Amino acid sequence: MLSQFLPKNFDPAKPIALIAGQGHYPVLTAQAIRRAGVPLKLIAFEEETRADLVESFAPADRETIVVGQLGKMLKTLEKFHAGYALMAGQVTPRRLFKSLHQLDLKAAQILLSLKRRNAETIFGAIAVQIEKLGITMLDARCFLDDQLATPGVMTGGRFPIESDYIDHGIHITRECARLDIGQGCVVRKGTVLAVEAFEGTDEMLRRAGSFKTDGALFVKTVKTGQDYRFDVPVFGQKTLETMHETGLSAAALEAGRVLILDQPAVLAQARKWKISLLGYE
Repeated sequence: MLSQFLPKNFDPAKPIALIAGQGHYPVLTAQAIRRAGVPLKLIAFEEETRADLVESFAPADRETIVVGQLGKMLKTLEKFHAGYALMAGQVTPRRLFKSLHQLDLKAAQILLSLKRRNAETIFGAIAVQIEKLGITMLDARCFLDDQLATPGVMTGGRFPIESDYIDHGIHITRECARLDIGQGCVVRKGTVLAVEAFEGTDEMLRRAGSFKTDGALFVKTVKTGQDYRFDVPVFGQKTLETMHETGLSAAALEAGRVLILDQPAVLAQARKWKISLLGYE
């Protein structure tokens, strides 16, 4: 079984077009797809996608576009004869919300049609356009099953936060996700220190770190009806480093839903820094 998240009728002979944003997430995804032996193409974003990932593809199997060039993206997918598309990695938020004159005609038409303009609605509209070409959008957890948070204390030992405070943090975070505010928060002994919003996880952790952090807990969740085609919460080395810098020593991640990128290395480093990671259900 290649991945539990693939559609039942998945055809491994059809190419997957990886639409790659920032960071290590698309790199890991590309490595996993290649190990599975599935043909792979790349659509990269200028000033976003890692250069080493781009260079790992033959020129005929890659295309670099500017964020906002939706028409070019769709034409590239057709050129690649892609059967599937998979989005992995964030795009800088400000690039998603550029003024209309910086977008191509297709992207501008879509943006003007949206009553709410946020990452979810924009990527949702892009997914509709991709699937109109007969290309299936894949769950962005595909091929990374072994990178998902698992139930229990993943770093070993006893988790340092009391169950009542864990439950409080999970409740607050799920409510924030339900209201489309963000997917993370930091609580301390029944008090909310910081909630993730447009600024992202690391900046939220830094704000929380400006308060007293002994007994503080970082919680990461997903919202009800999460669209995993383009919005998978991740926890990686950078987030772990931010926790270490700000004095946060406990995190609860929703099991089976939050990706821990480079999981063995992250868990090893967390143990070294005495940061406890819990998978909750």
